[in-house]
Formats: sequence, C-alpha cells, structure tokens
Amino acid sequence: MSDLMKSIGFRAEALGWDAYQGLFRSMGLERASDYGAKLLRTLGPKVSVHHVARVNMQIAFPEASERELDGLLDAMWDNFGRVVGEFPNMHRFDLGPNSDQVEVVGAEILAELDRQGRPAVLVGGHFANWEMLAAVIVQHMKDCRITYRHANNPLIDKRIIDQRKAYGINILAPKGGHGAKELMQALKAGASVGLMNDQKMNDGIAAPFFGRDAMTAAGPARMALRYDCPLVPMNVVRKDGARFKVTIYEPLPKPAGQDAAAILETVTTINRFIEDRIREAPSQWFWVHRRFEKPLYKMAKAEGA
Repeated sequence: MSDLMKSIGFRAEALGWDAYQGLFRSMGLERASDYGAKLLRTLGPKVSVHHVARVNMQIAFPEASERELDGLLDAMWDNFGRVVGEFPNMHRFDLGPNSDQVEVVGAEILAELDRQGRPAVLVGGHFANWEMLAAVIVQHMKDCRITYRHANNPLIDKRIIDQRKAYGINILAPKGGHGAKELMQALKAGASVGLMNDQKMNDGIAAPFFGRDAMTAAGPARMALRYDCPLVPMNVVRKDGARFKVTIYEPLPKPAGQDAAAILETVTTINRFIEDRIREAPSQWFWVHRRFEKPLYKMAKAEGA
C-alpha cells in the first residue's frame, strides 16, 4: 500500500473514531453505557472471537452447561458494550472520595507507598471497565507509568492518549522493548509502574492458568523481583450500570532470589490472583483473548463448539 493510500485510510478510520466518540458523548454517561450494552449483545455473538470466548469459558468452567455458557457470553458482551459506551465519557466519572459512581477500597495502600516514595509494580486485568484502574491510580500516586498498547492508526493513537489525559492519565509507556526500558528506568528513579497481566504473550513464560499452561508476560514479576518492589494487585468490579468498586489489595508474596524458578512462582501467583477474580465475577472478564495454545481453538471449532 502506498503512503498516500495509507494516509487516506488512517484519516478515514479517524473520522469513524470521531463519529463513535461524538455519538456516545452526546448520549451522556448512563445512556451511553446502556446503549453500548444493547449494541454489543447484538453484534458480539456474530464475530469470530465469540468462539474464542466460549472455548476459554469451557476450559475455566468445564462443568458449565451450554445454556450457562450462553448466559455468561451474553453477560460478557453486555459488560464490554458498556465499556465501549463509557470510554468516550470517562471524564464524566466522579473519582473523588465521596463519589457514588466509583468506590475505592484499599486506597491507603497506594497513598502509603506514595508517602514513602517507594516504587511498586501494580498489576491488574481486563475486568469490568478496566480504564478505572489507571484513573484511580493517578488519584492516589504522584508518579506512575502505565502501559498501553499502541493503536495501529497514529491519528487514533493520539486521540486516545489525549482523551486519557483529560481524566488525569498524563504518563503512558508504550509496550514493547522501548516501553520495558522506560518502565525499568522509572522504577530506578522511584516511580511506580502499572501493567495488565492477563493476556497471552507469545514470548512470555508458560505458567498454570485454570489448570493448563498459558504463555504469560513475566515482565511484572521480573521487575518486582529485580528492584525488590511490592507487587500490588488491583481489580475493578461493575456494581450496577456505570457504577464500580475498585479494590487495591495487599502486596502479593514474592520468593527470594531472581532466578527462573522465582520468576515462575511469581507469575503463577499473579495468574492465581486473576483466576480468583474471574471466579468472583466471570461475566466481567474480557474472555476473547486466546490465552491457551492455538490447537485448542481449532479443535473446538472443528467439533462445532
């Protein structure tokens, strides 16, 4: 594709993004959340990742009936649709201490780390509206580098970064080699880092996840062990509509040393934390990532799962 055609494609996609943002912002927060839920409950089952989500659910809940899985899938799309509707309206959330939209439990853990000037590695997953995790972190810590995945379209990428700045996220670190160096430099300088640790990473390490080995990013574990930082897990749960509870947990236990065994043990501990949160609110995890080996999904599709 020529540079001209690529530029035209980027601009067309950006126009579509702006239309999406404008439509959902015009609705206001509550209506946008409700409309997004309705929309994705209709569209979600028609896309290919619906099959991926079902296979993941079968692995996690082998005793679940097909009817139960259907209900769980419907609820997952409801939740994701709400995320789609809420993202353009994140600036409308009240993140203050007396908010009736976002309850925060364990904020004193972040505040104490910040008071001590002690860096931490914060980990979470794609639950409920996961944008809430970063939004809460920046309310309680002066300096935290938060990872994100670049949008392929640079015009949309800039819009996303600017939008996040509007609700307080001023420091973002890209994923990849450059981002890893930036995060390590941040820890050396006394800043904390925040990462999602629930997706497959092909160049990660195999660690148990719902009874099967799953390639998992080892970066958070490596950084916490190398710099002797607290490994602080976080989670967000949707209580009702566009209302949430964010919980900051006590630091996870870490083994001594930095060898491969210590890293695997720490990654396994993180995976266990993610598993526990999934079991608590299974409809609120974003199930569509291929967390396990590819043949599982092909085999299930061939069998008509």
